[in-house]
Amino acid sequence: MKYVVVTGGVMSGLGKGITAASTGRILKNKGYKVTAIKIDPYINIDAGTMSPFQHGEVYVLKDGGEADIDLGHYERFMDINLTSEHNITTGKIYKTVIEKERRGDYLGKTVQIIPHITNEIKERIRHIAKKSGADICLVEVGGTVGDIESMPFLEAVRQMRAEEAEEDLTLIHVTLVPIDTMDEQKTKPTQHSVKELRELGIQPDIIVARCKKPLARSTKQKIALFTDVREEAVISCHDSDDIYKVPIQLEHEGMPNVLMRHMNLPPLDDSKSWNEMVGRLVAADKSLTVAILSKYGIEDVYLSVKEALKHAGIATGAKIKIKWVESEELEKADDLSKFFTDVDGILVPGGFGTRGIEGNIKGIQYAREHNIPYLGLCLGFQLATIEFTRNVVGYKDATSSEFSTTGTHVIDFLPEQKDVKNMGGTMRLGEHKLWIKDNTLAHRLYGATKISERHRHRYEVNPDLIDEIESHGLVYSAKNDNRMEILELPSHRFFMGTQFHPEFKSRPERPSPPFLGFVQAMLDAKKPEAGKIVARNSREPLTSN
Repeated sequence: MKYVVVTGGVMSGLGKGITAASTGRILKNKGYKVTAIKIDPYINIDAGTMSPFQHGEVYVLKDGGEADIDLGHYERFMDINLTSEHNITTGKIYKTVIEKERRGDYLGKTVQIIPHITNEIKERIRHIAKKSGADICLVEVGGTVGDIESMPFLEAVRQMRAEEAEEDLTLIHVTLVPIDTMDEQKTKPTQHSVKELRELGIQPDIIVARCKKPLARSTKQKIALFTDVREEAVISCHDSDDIYKVPIQLEHEGMPNVLMRHMNLPPLDDSKSWNEMVGRLVAADKSLTVAILSKYGIEDVYLSVKEALKHAGIATGAKIKIKWVESEELEKADDLSKFFTDVDGILVPGGFGTRGIEGNIKGIQYAREHNIPYLGLCLGFQLATIEFTRNVVGYKDATSSEFSTTGTHVIDFLPEQKDVKNMGGTMRLGEHKLWIKDNTLAHRLYGATKISERHRHRYEVNPDLIDEIESHGLVYSAKNDNRMEILELPSHRFFMGTQFHPEFKSRPERPSPPFLGFVQAMLDAKKPEAGKIVARNSREPLTSN
């Protein structure tokens, strides 16, 4: 097993996740099977209970693990499926060690950070890597060098470096190279960051320098001189207008050659599929605007939604512009046309809580009544049901148990959720199988009657009201047992809601079927000759992901 460990210094938010994901894509392009692990130093067991205002998107994995958004980058860039095991947190490590101590596994010993915590970290990394069957395992250490929370993980990396053969562990350090008022690139932050890393006993093999513009040759030479890293291993990672261009940028900087040489590996392939995909992204010549009705006002909360729209745009030759519409602003407005006259489609993403709900419902009503393509995800599915039940079926007090204890609960608790006390990891999570009705929009999009998609919710459509709702024209075109999973309105240009989160399975080269249908419907509305919705793209059946 080969390991590539990615650490960061100077400041958070530099792009370690994109660097790790891009490195994984480069290695995959060279013919190697790659897996990835994200280490998050927080004490939470997972990201599931964190506020989106503080943490951004909670990414849901195949097995229901709730993780950091970097896991989403790994899956999208490398086209792999990860599990909760691939997200190691301080909480998970300490919980396991304490449970072992209580069982008596360390009987007679004083349990300490070194060796017990560090041994657990190393064992987890090696177990996950071996279980994956991969050739190379990427390990991103969250936080920055110097953070007290990261110390046990960096110590574990130091120990692994001593225990593995030199060519079996490559360390990439991501740092900042700022520009001063004289437009000169400054290397001191990188020098100090590497110095701190070396004081922990770790010498980087590759430095990825985040900067506004490409590193000057003199800057690379200076960094190499002060950090004992070869000049060709100082890689410029300057600002890019799209994250999917970063692997190509790193390739141009010589990253593949440095990696292959350090790991003593020959290239097995030279795949250009990623470059071709980026070429289609750049060449897209159609333009669409999508209104996303936001409860949170923070774009990172909806990162996977943004990426899934982009994937569908790549497949259809469209550049997607997002117009963020605050749901609370819609609540106050009497005339919604000022929000939507310049948009081609309306999307309501997932979310929790009562704030902004009535604004979202007004936006959904506008989309339905004005025949504007609509896509609702999880909460957007539930609110579409509420809107239709209120304004078409006639239950003016239709609501959800999440929002009110009174009224007609057209959206109600899942039976197994009614007695749940703990909040962490207790929702209906992960992939579940769905069965799709023949001769429906969902069936045309997926090209199959049996699929699986990822979920994160506690509520469902009230089964007692389904027949009455459907008698007024809404169709629930997919279900899991008695749970409604997809809704659509056949009389509408495109009106679809999914109880699941299709954005989590969308990939740059294999877009999610609901997103592809949504984008194609917007194109059809704008240019009828743009073509029909299809169940396949140029590569594989859309159901294969």
